[in-house]
Amino acid sequence: MPVSTAPGHPAPTAPPRHPGEDAVLRQDPQIAEVIRGERDRRSRTLQLIAAENFASPAVLAALGSPLADKYAEGYPGARHHGGCEFADAAERIARERATALFGAAHANVQPHSGSSAVLAAYAALLRPGDTVLAMGLPFGGHLTHGSPANFSGRWFDFVGYGVDPDTGLIDYAQVRALARERRPKAIVCGSISYPRHPDYAAFREIADEAGAHLIVDAAHPMGLIAGGAAPSPVPYADVVCATTHKVLRGPRGGMILCGAGLAERIDRAVFPFSQGGAQMNVIAAKAVAFGEAATPAFTAYAHQVVANARVLAGTLEAEGFEVLTGGTDTHLITADPAPLGVDGHTARGRLAAAGLVLDTCALPYGDARGIRLGTAALTTQGMGEQEMARIAALFAVAIREDRAEREKGSGAARVRAEVAELAGRFPPYQG
Repeated sequence: MPVSTAPGHPAPTAPPRHPGEDAVLRQDPQIAEVIRGERDRRSRTLQLIAAENFASPAVLAALGSPLADKYAEGYPGARHHGGCEFADAAERIARERATALFGAAHANVQPHSGSSAVLAAYAALLRPGDTVLAMGLPFGGHLTHGSPANFSGRWFDFVGYGVDPDTGLIDYAQVRALARERRPKAIVCGSISYPRHPDYAAFREIADEAGAHLIVDAAHPMGLIAGGAAPSPVPYADVVCATTHKVLRGPRGGMILCGAGLAERIDRAVFPFSQGGAQMNVIAAKAVAFGEAATPAFTAYAHQVVANARVLAGTLEAEGFEVLTGGTDTHLITADPAPLGVDGHTARGRLAAAGLVLDTCALPYGDARGIRLGTAALTTQGMGEQEMARIAALFAVAIREDRAEREKGSGAARVRAEVAELAGRFPPYQG
Protein backbone atom coordinates (compact mmCIF):
# COMPACT_ATOMS: atom_id res chain seq x y z
CA MET A 1 0.00 0.00 0.00
CA PRO A 2 1.75 3.19 -1.11
CA VAL A 3 2.46 6.00 1.28
CA SER A 4 1.76 9.38 -0.25
CA THR A 5 1.56 12.98 0.85
CA ALA A 6 -1.65 14.60 1.93
CA PRO A 7 -2.49 16.71 -1.14
CA GLY A 8 -2.21 13.79 -3.55
CA HIS A 9 -5.33 11.88 -2.56
CA PRO A 10 -8.40 12.14 -4.78
CA ALA A 11 -11.75 11.68 -3.08
CA PRO A 12 -13.33 8.41 -4.30
CA THR A 13 -17.01 8.29 -5.11
CA ALA A 14 -17.42 5.16 -2.95
CA PRO A 15 -15.10 2.95 -0.90
CA PRO A 16 -13.72 0.07 -3.01
CA ARG A 17 -14.78 -3.46 -2.17
CA HIS A 18 -12.43 -5.87 -0.44
CA PRO A 19 -11.30 -9.03 -2.26
CA GLY A 20 -14.08 -11.60 -2.25
CA GLU A 21 -16.84 -9.22 -1.15
CA ASP A 22 -18.89 -9.87 -4.29
CA ALA A 23 -18.78 -13.61 -3.61
CA VAL A 24 -20.00 -13.08 -0.05
CA LEU A 25 -22.78 -10.85 -1.38
CA ARG A 26 -24.01 -13.61 -3.70
CA GLN A 27 -23.75 -16.38 -1.09
CA ASP A 28 -24.66 -14.66 2.19
CA PRO A 29 -26.25 -11.20 1.89
CA GLN A 30 -26.61 -10.91 5.67
CA ILE A 31 -22.88 -11.18 6.32
CA ALA A 32 -22.14 -9.13 3.20
CA GLU A 33 -24.17 -6.34 4.78
CA VAL A 34 -22.02 -6.56 7.92
CA ILE A 35 -18.83 -6.36 5.85
CA ARG A 36 -20.20 -3.44 3.87
CA GLY A 37 -21.20 -1.71 7.10
CA GLU A 38 -17.67 -2.03 8.48
CA ARG A 39 -16.18 -0.76 5.24
CA ASP A 40 -18.55 2.22 5.24
CA ARG A 41 -17.82 2.94 8.91
CA ARG A 42 -14.14 3.26 8.06
CA SER A 43 -14.95 5.55 5.14
CA ARG A 44 -16.52 8.22 7.37
CA THR A 45 -14.58 7.93 10.66
CA LEU A 46 -10.93 8.17 11.66
CA GLN A 47 -9.28 5.16 13.28
CA LEU A 48 -6.90 6.19 16.07
CA ILE A 49 -6.86 2.90 17.95
CA ALA A 50 -3.15 2.32 18.53
CA ALA A 51 -3.39 -1.43 17.90
CA GLU A 52 -5.15 -1.15 14.53
CA ASN A 53 -4.05 -0.54 10.97
CA PHE A 54 -5.17 -1.20 7.40
CA ALA A 55 -3.63 -4.28 5.79
CA SER A 56 -2.78 -4.03 2.11
CA PRO A 57 -4.96 -5.59 -0.61
CA ALA A 58 -2.22 -8.21 -1.10
CA VAL A 59 -2.40 -9.21 2.57
CA LEU A 60 -6.20 -9.40 2.38
CA ALA A 61 -6.01 -11.50 -0.77
CA ALA A 62 -3.67 -13.99 0.93
CA LEU A 63 -6.12 -14.27 3.83
CA GLY A 64 -8.85 -15.23 1.37
CA SER A 65 -6.70 -17.68 -0.59
CA PRO A 66 -7.09 -21.49 -0.90
CA LEU A 67 -4.62 -21.84 1.98
CA ALA A 68 -7.49 -20.83 4.28
CA ASP A 69 -8.84 -24.38 4.34
CA LYS A 70 -5.56 -26.34 4.33
CA TYR A 71 -4.84 -28.37 7.45
CA ALA A 72 -1.11 -28.25 8.20
CA GLU A 73 -0.54 -29.34 11.78
CA GLY A 74 3.16 -29.41 12.58
CA TYR A 75 6.07 -27.68 10.87
CA PRO A 76 7.49 -27.67 7.32
CA GLY A 77 8.79 -31.11 6.47
CA ALA A 78 7.12 -32.64 9.53
CA ARG A 79 3.38 -32.21 9.08
CA HIS A 80 0.69 -34.50 10.43
CA HIS A 81 -1.34 -34.12 7.23
CA GLY A 82 -0.65 -34.81 3.58
CA GLY A 83 -0.63 -32.40 0.69
CA CYS A 84 1.37 -29.75 2.56
CA GLU A 85 4.05 -28.95 0.00
CA PHE A 86 2.68 -25.49 -0.72
CA ALA A 87 1.83 -24.85 2.91
CA ASP A 88 5.43 -25.72 3.73
CA ALA A 89 6.66 -23.30 1.08
CA ALA A 90 4.51 -20.47 2.47
CA GLU A 91 5.75 -21.02 6.03
CA ARG A 92 9.38 -21.28 4.98
CA ILE A 93 9.08 -18.00 3.07
CA ALA A 94 7.45 -16.31 6.07
CA ARG A 95 10.17 -17.53 8.43
CA GLU A 96 12.99 -16.56 6.08
CA ARG A 97 11.55 -13.09 5.55
CA ALA A 98 10.99 -12.56 9.28
CA THR A 99 14.53 -13.57 10.26
CA ALA A 100 16.01 -11.39 7.53
CA LEU A 101 13.81 -8.41 8.38
CA PHE A 102 14.57 -8.47 12.11
CA GLY A 103 18.06 -9.99 12.13
CA ALA A 104 17.03 -13.00 14.23
CA ALA A 105 18.36 -16.54 14.09
CA HIS A 106 14.92 -18.17 14.32
CA ALA A 107 11.31 -17.18 13.80
CA ASN A 108 8.11 -19.01 14.64
CA VAL A 109 5.25 -17.52 12.62
CA GLN A 110 2.45 -19.82 13.80
CA PRO A 111 1.09 -18.00 16.91
CA HIS A 112 -2.52 -17.00 16.36
CA SER A 113 -2.09 -13.75 18.33
CA GLY A 114 0.32 -11.75 20.44
CA SER A 115 -1.10 -13.37 23.56
CA SER A 116 -0.51 -16.82 22.04
CA ALA A 117 3.10 -15.84 21.38
CA VAL A 118 3.60 -14.71 24.98
CA LEU A 119 1.98 -17.91 26.29
CA ALA A 120 4.41 -19.97 24.21
CA ALA A 121 7.40 -17.95 25.45
CA TYR A 122 6.36 -18.55 29.06
CA ALA A 123 5.78 -22.24 28.36
CA ALA A 124 9.24 -22.58 26.84
CA LEU A 125 11.11 -20.80 29.63
CA LEU A 126 9.02 -21.11 32.83
CA ARG A 127 7.16 -23.52 35.03
CA PRO A 128 3.95 -22.77 36.99
CA GLY A 129 4.73 -20.84 40.15
CA ASP A 130 7.87 -19.16 38.81
CA THR A 131 8.40 -15.50 39.60
CA VAL A 132 8.20 -13.06 36.67
CA LEU A 133 8.97 -9.34 36.73
CA ALA A 134 6.89 -7.25 34.30
CA MET A 135 5.43 -3.78 33.96
CA GLY A 136 2.45 -3.47 36.30
CA LEU A 137 -0.96 -3.26 34.68
CA PRO A 138 -1.70 0.24 36.09
CA PHE A 139 1.42 1.49 34.31
CA GLY A 140 0.68 -0.06 30.93
CA GLY A 141 1.35 -3.77 31.31
CA HIS A 142 -0.64 -6.17 29.13
CA LEU A 143 -3.10 -8.80 30.39
CA THR A 144 -0.43 -11.44 29.72
CA HIS A 145 1.92 -9.59 32.07
CA GLY A 146 0.23 -10.82 35.21
CA SER A 147 -3.46 -9.95 35.17
CA PRO A 148 -5.33 -12.14 37.68
CA ALA A 149 -8.00 -12.65 35.01
CA ASN A 150 -5.42 -14.07 32.58
CA PHE A 151 -3.48 -17.34 32.51
CA SER A 152 -0.33 -15.38 33.33
CA GLY A 153 -1.59 -14.15 36.68
CA ARG A 154 -3.02 -17.56 37.58
CA TRP A 155 0.00 -19.66 36.68
CA PHE A 156 2.94 -17.44 37.66
CA ASP A 157 3.97 -15.15 40.51
CA PHE A 158 4.13 -11.76 38.83
CA VAL A 159 5.86 -8.75 40.37
CA GLY A 160 5.07 -5.39 38.78
CA TYR A 161 7.48 -2.54 38.16
CA GLY A 162 6.29 0.97 37.42
CA VAL A 163 7.27 4.40 36.21
CA ASP A 164 8.69 7.51 37.82
CA PRO A 165 5.75 9.57 39.12
CA ASP A 166 7.30 12.82 37.90
CA THR A 167 8.47 11.86 34.41
CA GLY A 168 6.26 8.85 33.61
CA LEU A 169 9.38 7.01 32.41
CA ILE A 170 10.34 3.48 33.43
CA ASP A 171 12.03 3.48 36.83
CA TYR A 172 15.08 1.33 36.06
CA ALA A 173 16.36 1.64 39.62
CA GLN A 174 13.12 0.06 40.80
CA VAL A 175 13.37 -2.68 38.16
CA ARG A 176 16.90 -3.50 39.34
CA ALA A 177 15.94 -3.45 43.01
CA LEU A 178 12.95 -5.75 42.44
CA ALA A 179 15.07 -8.13 40.36
CA ARG A 180 17.68 -8.34 43.10
CA GLU A 181 15.05 -8.87 45.77
CA ARG A 182 12.74 -11.35 44.00
CA ARG A 183 15.20 -13.17 41.69
CA PRO A 184 12.66 -13.73 38.89
CA LYS A 185 13.03 -16.52 36.35
CA ALA A 186 12.08 -14.05 33.62
CA ILE A 187 11.81 -10.29 33.13
CA VAL A 188 9.26 -9.01 30.63
CA CYS A 189 9.94 -5.73 28.84
CA GLY A 190 6.91 -4.37 27.00
CA SER A 191 3.72 -2.40 27.36
CA ILE A 192 0.46 -1.53 25.65
CA SER A 193 0.61 2.18 26.47
CA TYR A 194 4.21 3.23 27.11
CA PRO A 195 5.09 5.71 24.35
CA ARG A 196 8.87 5.77 24.82
CA HIS A 197 11.64 3.41 23.69
CA PRO A 198 12.66 0.98 26.44
CA ASP A 199 16.37 0.72 27.27
CA TYR A 200 16.87 -2.86 26.13
CA ALA A 201 20.55 -2.85 27.14
CA ALA A 202 19.59 -1.88 30.71
CA PHE A 203 16.99 -4.65 30.84
CA ARG A 204 19.57 -7.16 29.56
CA GLU A 205 22.04 -6.10 32.23
CA ILE A 206 19.42 -6.41 34.98
CA ALA A 207 18.29 -9.81 33.70
CA ASP A 208 21.87 -11.11 33.60
CA GLU A 209 22.51 -9.89 37.13
CA ALA A 210 19.37 -11.69 38.36
CA GLY A 211 19.98 -14.84 36.30
CA ALA A 212 16.68 -14.27 34.48
CA HIS A 213 15.53 -14.73 30.92
CA LEU A 214 14.67 -11.49 29.12
CA ILE A 215 11.38 -11.63 27.19
CA VAL A 216 10.54 -8.56 25.12
CA ASP A 217 6.89 -8.13 24.22
CA ALA A 218 7.27 -5.89 21.17
CA ALA A 219 3.69 -6.15 19.94
CA HIS A 220 3.34 -2.40 19.53
CA PRO A 221 6.74 -1.23 18.21
CA MET A 222 7.48 -4.20 15.92
CA GLY A 223 6.46 -2.35 12.76
CA LEU A 224 8.58 0.64 13.73
CA ILE A 225 11.50 -1.74 14.36
CA ALA A 226 10.99 -3.26 10.91
CA GLY A 227 11.11 0.21 9.35
CA GLY A 228 14.16 1.35 11.29
CA ALA A 229 12.15 3.92 13.27
CA ALA A 230 12.68 2.24 16.66
CA PRO A 231 15.59 0.34 18.24
CA SER A 232 15.56 -3.44 17.96
CA PRO A 233 15.35 -5.70 21.01
CA VAL A 234 16.63 -8.71 19.07
CA PRO A 235 20.32 -8.32 20.06
CA TYR A 236 19.38 -8.14 23.75
CA ALA A 237 16.39 -10.43 24.34
CA ASP A 238 16.30 -14.18 24.77
CA VAL A 239 12.85 -14.17 23.17
CA VAL A 240 10.93 -11.44 21.33
CA CYS A 241 7.16 -11.78 21.05
CA ALA A 242 5.16 -9.61 18.69
CA THR A 243 2.01 -9.18 16.67
CA THR A 244 1.97 -8.97 12.90
CA HIS A 245 -0.77 -6.33 12.72
CA LYS A 246 -0.54 -2.91 14.42
CA VAL A 247 2.22 -0.81 12.83
CA LEU A 248 3.59 -3.85 10.94
CA ARG A 249 0.39 -3.69 8.88
CA GLY A 250 -0.05 -7.41 8.34
CA PRO A 251 -2.84 -9.84 9.27
CA ARG A 252 -3.99 -10.25 12.85
CA GLY A 253 -1.58 -12.76 14.35
CA GLY A 254 1.59 -13.28 16.35
CA MET A 255 5.22 -14.27 15.93
CA ILE A 256 8.22 -15.19 18.08
CA LEU A 257 11.89 -14.47 17.44
CA CYS A 258 14.73 -16.13 19.33
CA GLY A 259 18.27 -17.42 19.07
CA ALA A 260 19.16 -20.82 17.67
CA GLY A 261 19.64 -22.27 21.17
CA LEU A 262 15.99 -21.74 22.09
CA ALA A 263 14.46 -22.52 18.68
CA GLU A 264 13.36 -26.08 19.47
CA ARG A 265 11.91 -25.13 22.86
CA ILE A 266 9.95 -22.25 21.34
CA ASP A 267 8.63 -24.37 18.47
CA ARG A 268 7.47 -27.13 20.83
CA ALA A 269 5.83 -24.55 23.08
CA VAL A 270 3.75 -23.34 20.13
CA PHE A 271 3.02 -26.78 18.67
CA PRO A 272 2.06 -29.15 20.16
CA PHE A 273 1.89 -27.52 23.61
CA SER A 274 -0.39 -24.51 23.09
CA GLN A 275 -1.74 -24.67 19.53
CA GLY A 276 -2.94 -27.18 16.99
CA GLY A 277 -3.06 -26.68 13.24
CA ALA A 278 -1.43 -23.59 11.80
CA GLN A 279 -3.58 -21.03 9.99
CA MET A 280 -1.81 -21.25 6.65
CA ASN A 281 -3.68 -18.39 4.99
CA VAL A 282 -2.62 -16.12 7.86
CA ILE A 283 0.96 -17.34 7.63
CA ALA A 284 0.97 -16.58 3.89
CA ALA A 285 -0.42 -13.12 4.66
CA LYS A 286 2.34 -12.64 7.25
CA ALA A 287 4.88 -13.49 4.56
CA VAL A 288 3.35 -10.82 2.31
CA ALA A 289 3.51 -8.27 5.13
CA PHE A 290 7.15 -9.09 5.92
CA GLY A 291 7.97 -8.59 2.25
CA GLU A 292 6.20 -5.24 2.23
CA ALA A 293 7.98 -4.19 5.44
CA ALA A 294 11.37 -4.79 3.79
CA THR A 295 10.78 -2.05 1.19
CA PRO A 296 11.96 1.58 1.21
CA ALA A 297 8.30 2.66 1.08
CA PHE A 298 7.65 0.96 4.40
CA THR A 299 10.73 2.57 5.94
CA ALA A 300 9.37 5.97 4.90
CA TYR A 301 5.98 4.99 6.31
CA ALA A 302 7.38 3.94 9.70
CA HIS A 303 9.27 7.22 10.11
CA GLN A 304 6.18 9.19 9.09
CA VAL A 305 4.14 7.33 11.73
CA VAL A 306 6.52 8.65 14.40
CA ALA A 307 6.64 12.17 12.95
CA ASN A 308 2.85 12.26 12.90
CA ALA A 309 2.60 11.01 16.48
CA ARG A 310 4.99 13.68 17.74
CA VAL A 311 3.03 16.44 16.05
CA LEU A 312 -0.29 15.05 17.29
CA ALA A 313 1.05 14.75 20.85
CA GLY A 314 2.46 18.27 20.81
CA THR A 315 -0.75 19.77 19.45
CA LEU A 316 -2.91 17.88 21.94
CA GLU A 317 -0.75 19.29 24.71
CA ALA A 318 -1.20 22.77 23.29
CA GLU A 319 -4.96 22.19 23.28
CA GLY A 320 -4.91 21.48 27.02
CA PHE A 321 -4.46 17.72 27.31
CA GLU A 322 -1.85 16.36 29.71
CA VAL A 323 0.32 14.17 27.49
CA LEU A 324 2.02 11.44 29.52
CA THR A 325 5.85 11.35 29.48
CA GLY A 326 5.71 14.75 27.76
CA GLY A 327 5.44 13.28 24.27
CA THR A 328 6.22 10.11 22.35
CA ASP A 329 9.00 8.23 20.52
CA THR A 330 6.59 5.87 18.79
CA HIS A 331 3.13 5.69 17.22
CA LEU A 332 1.55 5.73 20.69
CA ILE A 333 0.18 8.68 22.63
CA THR A 334 -1.33 8.46 26.10
CA ALA A 335 -3.05 11.53 27.49
CA ASP A 336 -5.18 12.67 30.39
CA PRO A 337 -8.17 14.80 29.33
CA ALA A 338 -8.86 15.91 32.93
CA PRO A 339 -7.62 19.48 32.30
CA LEU A 340 -10.51 19.77 29.81
CA GLY A 341 -12.96 18.75 32.51
CA VAL A 342 -13.65 15.12 31.56
CA ASP A 343 -12.29 11.66 32.30
CA GLY A 344 -11.09 9.13 29.75
CA HIS A 345 -14.41 7.30 29.39
CA THR A 346 -16.32 10.53 28.79
CA ALA A 347 -13.69 11.74 26.35
CA ARG A 348 -13.82 8.51 24.39
CA GLY A 349 -17.61 8.70 24.17
CA ARG A 350 -17.64 12.30 22.91
CA LEU A 351 -14.88 11.59 20.42
CA ALA A 352 -16.64 8.46 19.13
CA ALA A 353 -19.83 10.47 18.62
CA ALA A 354 -17.76 12.83 16.48
CA GLY A 355 -16.22 10.01 14.40
CA LEU A 356 -12.85 9.86 16.20
CA VAL A 357 -12.30 6.25 17.31
CA LEU A 358 -9.79 5.44 20.07
CA ASP A 359 -9.32 3.64 23.40
CA THR A 360 -9.02 4.46 27.06
CA CYS A 361 -6.05 3.40 29.18
CA ALA A 362 -5.00 3.26 32.80
CA LEU A 363 -3.23 6.31 34.21
CA PRO A 364 -0.32 5.73 36.60
CA TYR A 365 -0.83 6.31 40.30
CA GLY A 366 -4.61 6.55 40.42
CA ASP A 367 -7.88 5.00 39.39
CA ALA A 368 -8.63 7.51 36.62
CA ARG A 369 -8.66 6.57 32.95
CA GLY A 370 -6.92 8.44 30.17
CA ILE A 371 -7.03 8.04 26.41
CA ARG A 372 -4.69 6.00 24.23
CA LEU A 373 -4.33 6.70 20.54
CA GLY A 374 -1.98 5.98 17.68
CA THR A 375 -1.07 7.23 14.22
CA ALA A 376 -0.43 3.97 12.32
CA ALA A 377 -3.76 3.81 10.48
CA LEU A 378 -3.94 7.54 9.75
CA THR A 379 -0.45 7.40 8.26
CA THR A 380 -1.40 4.41 6.10
CA GLN A 381 -4.18 6.62 4.72
CA GLY A 382 -1.54 9.15 3.68
CA MET A 383 -2.06 11.81 6.32
CA GLY A 384 0.82 14.00 7.44
CA GLU A 385 1.71 16.51 10.11
CA GLN A 386 -0.77 19.10 8.87
CA GLU A 387 -3.66 16.68 9.29
CA MET A 388 -2.41 15.69 12.77
CA ALA A 389 -2.64 19.30 13.94
CA ARG A 390 -6.14 19.56 12.52
CA ILE A 391 -7.24 16.34 14.21
CA ALA A 392 -5.93 17.54 17.59
CA ALA A 393 -8.02 20.69 17.22
CA LEU A 394 -11.06 18.53 16.45
CA PHE A 395 -10.39 16.56 19.63
CA ALA A 396 -10.57 19.75 21.66
CA VAL A 397 -13.81 20.90 20.01
CA ALA A 398 -15.50 17.51 20.51
CA ILE A 399 -14.53 17.29 24.17
CA ARG A 400 -15.04 20.92 25.13
CA GLU A 401 -18.53 21.34 23.67
CA ASP A 402 -20.85 22.79 26.30
CA ARG A 403 -24.05 21.24 27.58
CA ALA A 404 -26.28 23.17 25.18
CA GLU A 405 -24.23 21.98 22.21
CA ARG A 406 -24.36 18.39 23.44
CA GLU A 407 -28.13 18.53 23.83
CA LYS A 408 -28.48 19.80 20.28
CA GLY A 409 -25.63 17.63 18.99
CA SER A 410 -24.25 20.64 17.17
CA GLY A 411 -20.62 20.38 18.31
CA ALA A 412 -20.30 16.72 17.44
CA ALA A 413 -22.05 17.31 14.13
CA ARG A 414 -19.51 19.96 13.15
CA VAL A 415 -16.62 17.69 14.02
CA ARG A 416 -18.25 14.71 12.27
CA ALA A 417 -18.50 16.74 9.07
CA GLU A 418 -14.80 17.60 9.19
CA VAL A 419 -13.87 14.02 10.07
CA ALA A 420 -15.90 12.71 7.13
CA GLU A 421 -14.18 15.20 4.84
CA LEU A 422 -10.75 13.99 5.99
CA ALA A 423 -11.74 10.34 5.69
CA GLY A 424 -13.01 11.01 2.17
CA ARG A 425 -9.79 12.71 1.06
CA PHE A 426 -7.64 9.97 2.63
CA PRO A 427 -9.44 6.66 2.06
CA PRO A 428 -8.02 3.56 3.76
CA TYR A 429 -8.04 1.59 0.51
CA GLN A 430 -7.09 3.60 -2.53
CA GLY A 431 -8.03 2.66 -6.04
